[in-house]
Amino acid sequence: MSDRLTRSRLARTARVARLGARVGGTWAGTSARKVFASAERRIELDNRRRLATAEQVAAELGQMKGAMMKLGQMASYLDDGLPEPFRMALASLRNDAPPMSSDLAASVVRDQLGADPTRVFAQWDPEPIAAASIGQVHRAVLVGDDGVERPVAVKVQYPGVDEAIAADLRNADMLGVLLRQGFGGLDPSELVEEITQRLTEELDYRREAENQAMFADFYRDHPFIHVPEVVTSHSTARVLTSELVNGHTWDDVMTWDEAERNAAAETIFRFVFRSLYTMRSFNGDPHPGNYLFHRGGRVTFLDFGLVKHFTATEMETFETMVRLAAVDHDAAGYRAVLESAGMLQRDAPVSTDEVGAYFSYFYEPVATDRTMTWTPTYASSIVRHTFDRSSPIAQYATVPRAFVFIQRINLGLYALLGELEATGNYRRIAEELWPFVAATPSTPAGVAEAEWLARRRSAADAQ
Repeated sequence: MSDRLTRSRLARTARVARLGARVGGTWAGTSARKVFASAERRIELDNRRRLATAEQVAAELGQMKGAMMKLGQMASYLDDGLPEPFRMALASLRNDAPPMSSDLAASVVRDQLGADPTRVFAQWDPEPIAAASIGQVHRAVLVGDDGVERPVAVKVQYPGVDEAIAADLRNADMLGVLLRQGFGGLDPSELVEEITQRLTEELDYRREAENQAMFADFYRDHPFIHVPEVVTSHSTARVLTSELVNGHTWDDVMTWDEAERNAAAETIFRFVFRSLYTMRSFNGDPHPGNYLFHRGGRVTFLDFGLVKHFTATEMETFETMVRLAAVDHDAAGYRAVLESAGMLQRDAPVSTDEVGAYFSYFYEPVATDRTMTWTPTYASSIVRHTFDRSSPIAQYATVPRAFVFIQRINLGLYALLGELEATGNYRRIAEELWPFVAATPSTPAGVAEAEWLARRRSAADAQ
């Protein structure tokens, strides 16, 4: 096993070194929980490729699974706007993961929960409903202390995935080389360190359970945002059990009418910025596979392994930047904040007007009071703008640690809204969410959310 892992690490190092010249693999785009939408087994995994032993897992993860696959997933909805060399490199990271054999998955459950899954759960489906980069998901039924049966989703981590990701992260400097292709003035050290820390945390399902429970508690009884409850008694470092949710997939939503798509888009937008401004936290991987959709704009949010928690100081900086750029339109003040935050080199030989024009592009959807329609072309143009090395600003801009996942959140969100071709007055919606404005509701969803917030505050005051 040790020899196999060593060979795997060497192979991974060689693959990373060749990333810039390779294009390979096909992207399935399936999050671990995406297929919860149906009671039918909708898995399209090749049974002949099942991984029967930890050795096979290690070898398969050496085929660019683990951390490098996660990086490919994180950029999967940004591809159309990336520079060609960077896009080709990321394309080479996309490979669908084969599942573990039922016996191997059962052995992980036995090791983590103390008994075979058929004894731990009232019912256990040995066939996984999905396989992702670091684990796979099974349906099960759990009998509670009250004797009531509850359908649950059980995420089981691949044995040996921690060694595979550790091997990837030892190659993190190569990631910096790739990122330099996108940002001419980028110092990738802090960015790589931030990504490394977040991916390492994702290996511990106990941390994911804590994150998910925090979001579930905050959004409990929300009118259109739902986060599945965690079953703490059956969750460990390598097994995560939570409420099983049925709903519609992203592909389903794309066939719905404009009103339904607009409602879903507004919910995602509100979830992103309500979480950010109120909880100072957000999932760093906004991806269609992490959502389940219900009619009327109700959305279930899944997968909280890659959560970033921000400090009060960091949030104050973010809020100040938004206020100066989108509300006050104060280019000089905005530049000063950029320099103070380390996003722009001090005394960079570019004019303040150029700085304002460059960064204002990111705030355009919320900079004016107007109804707009997001499009894939517009979303891609923002990504291209971000990675435009011809801009004089790009030569002097970088991404400090605190901004790594803010950037990913924004670009990922814009891409999703563009795919939905969502229409709405996002300036007015944003004003409801910005703490420095806290405007009155501008949509029916805003009214429902305001009523929920009022009930939440009343309950907190009563305690």
